[in-house]
Formats: sequence, structure tokens, C-alpha cells
Amino acid sequence: MKKLTTRKVKNYVEERSDEKIRHCPKALAAACNEACYEFSHDKAIDLLKLICFNDPIPRLHTHNYGFHTGTGRYIIETTKHYYNEYERS
Repeated sequence: MKKLTTRKVKNYVEERSDEKIRHCPKALAAACNEACYEFSHDKAIDLLKLICFNDPIPRLHTHNYGFHTGTGRYIIETTKHYYNEYERS
């Protein structure tokens, strides 16, 4: 599994967007890494792309015809839950 670091999160978001990152990069990295492990996915960056930019993850079937699937919504909500836990601590 390729883990995310705080630096990778900052660099990716700044590279992809003109806006400054609003969320805690440390908590984002930790949440994506934990969700990646839980869903047996090999790239945590894919979860960051899903959460921040709504990019589909075909292997996890997160989208169908451009809309979130039930699985996609569950993955997003789980990752958001992890983010909130890490942000509070």
C-alpha cells in the first residue's frame, strides 16, 4: 500500500487546484491511509482524489454514470469520519 504523507497531500492539492488547502493535511493523510487499509485498496492517493476532487475509483466502484454508488457514498462517509477523528485529536 502506498501511504500518503502530509507533504504529499499538500503538494497534490496545490498542484491540482489554484486554491489554498483548507483542511488539515495531516488529518487528511491519516484518514485516507486508514480508509485505504480498511477497503483493501493499494493507493491512498485515490481516496484523496475521491474526497477532494470527486474522481472515481473504478476498482472500488465508487461511481456509476457519473453518480456516487452506495459503495462510493460509504467510502466517502467512512473517510470523512476518520478525518474528523484525526482532526479532533
